Amino acid sequence: MEILITNRLKIRKWKETDSSDLYEYAKSELVGPNAGWPPHKNEEESKNIIKMFTRDNDTYAIVLKSENKVIGSIGLHDRKPDATLSNLKQKEIGYVLSPKYWGNGFMPEAVNCLIKYAFNELSLDLIWCGHYDFNSNSKRVIEKCKFKYRFQRKENVKLLDNKEVTILYYNIFKSQYIK
Repeated sequence: MEILITNRLKIRKWKETDSSDLYEYAKSELVGPNAGWPPHKNEEESKNIIKMFTRDNDTYAIVLKSENKVIGSIGLHDRKPDATLSNLKQKEIGYVLSPKYWGNGFMPEAVNCLIKYAFNELSLDLIWCGHYDFNSNSKRVIEKCKFKYRFQRKENVKLLDNKEVTILYYNIFKSQYIK
């Protein structure tokens, strides 16, 4: 993926030098558990996560241009929550944002940018997005980005000691997307 640019943000590949920015927000109890992973214990763990992001090439850094600082991450993952639609070219968007930057519209800005890229450059037919039932911040982003609710299901989250959660799934079809 090339670097994507919005009014206030850059979405780009991760660099190992981003580890202190990642650790700054990934250590928060308000971030990881809402996305399905435990808070980072130290910066070394954040470095290892960046190596995984680089290897998997499906999760990107969100950089606030005015501070030249990584404030979150966003990914396009190969997931197909609804098997009846598995014939369509699709991905699932996932994201996290540093609590310090919540409430400024940064995440809808990043998600809308990635939706545009996914439909126009990757030629996807369908994009999914989901959130745990207790994550109202993610729900607001999903609604602002015009995803439509489809269904929910319970799952056990391995990285959170098999905690049972309810995931609400939403999607948007390319045919519904307004460029």
